[in-house]
Amino acid sequence: MSDTIDPQREATIKRLMQGAVDLHVHSGPSLMPRAVDHIEVVQQAVEAGMAAVLLKDHYYPTMPIAHLINKHYPSSVTTLGAVVLNNPLGGINPSAVDYALKQGARIVWMATAHAQNHIDHEKKDADFKNKFPVNSKKTVAPVGSRLVDESGEVTDEVKLILDLVAQADAAVSGGHHHISELWPFYEEAKARGVKRLFLNHPTYVNEGSFQDVAQLARMGVMIEHSICMFVPSTFYLFDREHLRQVIDAAGVENTFFGSDLGQKNNPTPVEGFRLIIGLLLDLGYSEPDVRRMVATNASQFIGLS
Repeated sequence: MSDTIDPQREATIKRLMQGAVDLHVHSGPSLMPRAVDHIEVVQQAVEAGMAAVLLKDHYYPTMPIAHLINKHYPSSVTTLGAVVLNNPLGGINPSAVDYALKQGARIVWMATAHAQNHIDHEKKDADFKNKFPVNSKKTVAPVGSRLVDESGEVTDEVKLILDLVAQADAAVSGGHHHISELWPFYEEAKARGVKRLFLNHPTYVNEGSFQDVAQLARMGVMIEHSICMFVPSTFYLFDREHLRQVIDAAGVENTFFGSDLGQKNNPTPVEGFRLIIGLLLDLGYSEPDVRRMVATNASQFIGLS
């Protein structure tokens, strides 16, 4: 394989980086080892010509950090904050969501590392620790959460959270809960007036199929794919044919990419975006379609344009 750089290809990637939006940045500080901190990742996004980044931590809300960056380091990049409903915030906790939304959170993630489904995966898959970041310090045993009760009904706490999300016109993701929980969850969200619905890495720990992806998209759920799972990284899981099939399942119009990067020993979020743009071009997607998947769709979804 030649290491020769193609100037035309590089120019195309640079052009498509202009205005890119990353709604899934794992910068630090964090209990999980990170290669870049929140300020560094924004600075790198500015240099690359991106439009916005959203800071995500599994264990603390990021809205105050986003606010401080936007106020004291104003730039061409909009920094957004979010909240993830893992154990440190009380799990599926309406109060945590209420306060986060009133402080400007743009995305509410249901449980990720502390979803019962995620915990079950960790127990049954000996290699799971290599597919998800490991905390740098030992913590108390997590208490798993679910979105539905024993009868399959969405719980009252989740219903209240969805009402709060709808009132704030924020976005919500089903996190790392199983696809069997996600169907009633998204149906309930739609019924309660939530307009910004999305699901991250649906064929990863959520165990969704291509058919599930297609049906969710028809329901109005946007599909976000984690760049780290398709490019050389410690979390590489899926080949380019999987990528083509999962994009085709939802359609370009319902697909966008988040880097899901920032960890040590991995590409930076900006580098991840450059890699996925190159991969999408190699797969034959047109420049307008690539722009939709790395910029326009996410920007419109989160309400930037």
